[in-house]
Amino acid sequence: MDPCHFVRILVGNLALKFPSTQSSSSCYCKIKLKNFPHQVATIPQQDIETNSCSSQKPLAACFSLSKSQIDNIVSKWGSSYKVSIEVYAGGSGSGSTCGLSSGKLLGKVSVPLDLRGAESRPCVAHNGWVTIGKNGSSLQLCLTVRTERDPRFVFQFGGEPECSPQVFQVQGSVKQAVFTCKFGFRNTSDRNLGSRSSLSESKAPRKWLPSLKTDKDQPSKERKGWSITIHNLTGSPVAMASMVTPFVPSPGSDRVTKSNPGAWLILRPGCGTWKPWGRLEAWREPSFTDAIGYRFDLFHDDITTAASVTSTVASSTINTKIGGKFTMDMTSLSTPSISPQSSGDFGSGSRSGSRPGSGSGSDFGFSPQNQFRGGFVMSSTVEGTGKCSKPEVEVGVHHVTCTEDAAAFVALAAAMDLSMDACRSFNQKLRKELRQQQTQNFVV
Repeated sequence: MDPCHFVRILVGNLALKFPSTQSSSSCYCKIKLKNFPHQVATIPQQDIETNSCSSQKPLAACFSLSKSQIDNIVSKWGSSYKVSIEVYAGGSGSGSTCGLSSGKLLGKVSVPLDLRGAESRPCVAHNGWVTIGKNGSSLQLCLTVRTERDPRFVFQFGGEPECSPQVFQVQGSVKQAVFTCKFGFRNTSDRNLGSRSSLSESKAPRKWLPSLKTDKDQPSKERKGWSITIHNLTGSPVAMASMVTPFVPSPGSDRVTKSNPGAWLILRPGCGTWKPWGRLEAWREPSFTDAIGYRFDLFHDDITTAASVTSTVASSTINTKIGGKFTMDMTSLSTPSISPQSSGDFGSGSRSGSRPGSGSGSDFGFSPQNQFRGGFVMSSTVEGTGKCSKPEVEVGVHHVTCTEDAAAFVALAAAMDLSMDACRSFNQKLRKELRQQQTQNFVV
C-alpha cells in the first residue's frame, strides 16, 4: 500500500529588531493555527544595523496536517487560511499571573497559507522581515513560514496491545492486515535477552505450569516480564518489546518514580538473535501531576570506539486522564541557516537520502553525524485511563525501508501504551490480561 499524504507547516528563523530607542529584555511569541493548540517560542533580538535574516536559528513551531484536514481547510477557507504570530515582551508565555497575560503584546502578523497542491510540492509562504509594531512603531520581525509534504505510513492496532490484536496498515478508508501481535510474559530470569534469546525460541510453543507458590508469596508490588512480539503475516517474528526493568513503586508510595523507572527493550531480529534497537523508560510524574513521563534512547554503534552507545531521541510526558501522543520528531533539533534567497528549509529530512541503511537489522538512521536530519520520525496515540486503547502509529516514509523497520515502531508504540498500565498506582487492580503472571510463572 502507498503511504498517506501529510503536510507540515513550519515556522522558524525568528528574530526581532527594535527601533533604536526601544528594547526589551526578553520576548516570546504565540504561534497559532486554527483548530490546533498554539505553540510558544522565544525570539532573539537582533542589532538594528543588521539587515540579514540568515543567522542560525531553530525551528519555532511545526503543525502536521493529514489529507482529510487539508481537504477540509481548502473547502472551508481556501487561500484565506492563515498562521498568526503574536509577539510579547516579558514573561515566557507558559502561563498567566492573577488571570492576566504574563507578557505585553507588542504586535502580531498573519501569513496566508494556500494549501492547494501542498501535498505535491513545498512552498515558502513568507521569508524575511515584516513590520509588526502598533501605532506606527517600526518594530520588525524576521520569520520564515513554509509548507512541505511529509508522507507517512499509518498503522492501527485492531485492539488493545495486551489482547494480542492484528495490526492494520491504513490508507483512507482502506485497511489491510500487515502484522499480528502476541502479548505474553517473558521468563524474567533471562537477563541477557538482547544477546542470547534466539528467534527460534520465540516461535516455539511455550508450556506453562501453575506456580507452586501462593499469591501471598508473590511480590505484591511489582509488574514485570511483559512482552509483546510482532509477527509478519507468515508468522515470523520481526520485532519485540520486552520489559527488562520491572515497574515498582518507590518506598512508602504506590507510584513508579523517575528515580527508579520501569524500562523496555525494543528488539529487532539479526543473525538469528534479538538485537537491542532502543530502550524506553517510563514513570509517573511527581505527586499531584496526572502525567506519565517517558524517555526513548536509541542504540547505535560508535565507529570511533566500536562500542554500542545510546542517544536520547524522545523525552516528554503524556496526561494519564486524557491521553496524548508519543512523538519522535528530530526537526526541532535542526538549526541550519536560512537566507532570504533560500527555500527556508529547516533540515526537516524530507529530502531523498535522509534515511541511510536498509534491509533486515539496518540502522535506524540516527547517529552523531546524521541525527539532525531526521525530521518527523513517528508518533503513536495513547488513550487516557479507562478508555479502550487501539494505538494509531504514523511513521515517516524515509524511516521505513523494510518490514522490520515498520515493526520496530509498532513494537515501540505497544510498549508506550502498556507503560500507561504499568505506571498505574499500585493500589489499583489491572485488567486480567496483565495479571497472568500471578498464577503462571514457570516456562518449560
